Amino acid sequence: QVQLVESGGGLVQPGGSLRLSCVVSGSTFSLYPMAWYRQVPGNQRELVAHISRSRVATYVDSVKGRFTISRDNARSTVYLQMDSLKPEDTAVYYCNVKVFMENYWGRGTLVTVSS
Repeated sequence: QVQLVESGGGLVQPGGSLRLSCVVSGSTFSLYPMAWYRQVPGNQRELVAHISRSRVATYVDSVKGRFTISRDNARSTVYLQMDSLKPEDTAVYYCNVKVFMENYWGRGTLVTVSS
């Protein structure tokens, strides 16, 4: 069973920073791409950042230049460094991995950007 556990969310002021972490178990982590999604109630879950097993990263336009996704294969962990946070970044952030043809999700971690 593939399991993902996110951490690092919280309350931060606009312009502040947070780093999210996601620890993956139950898979050969280094073989698979990883991603971060976010979701606001009433909205579709949005792909925020994606990183391949070779560490090629892509981002949704709204976070380019502010967010950085990275991975530590030895720790089976993917990170999302979030800088210059804006109120519109407020959402539940979910870690995702696609193993073969199946998607696996963490339970989410809440990020609230507010003064």
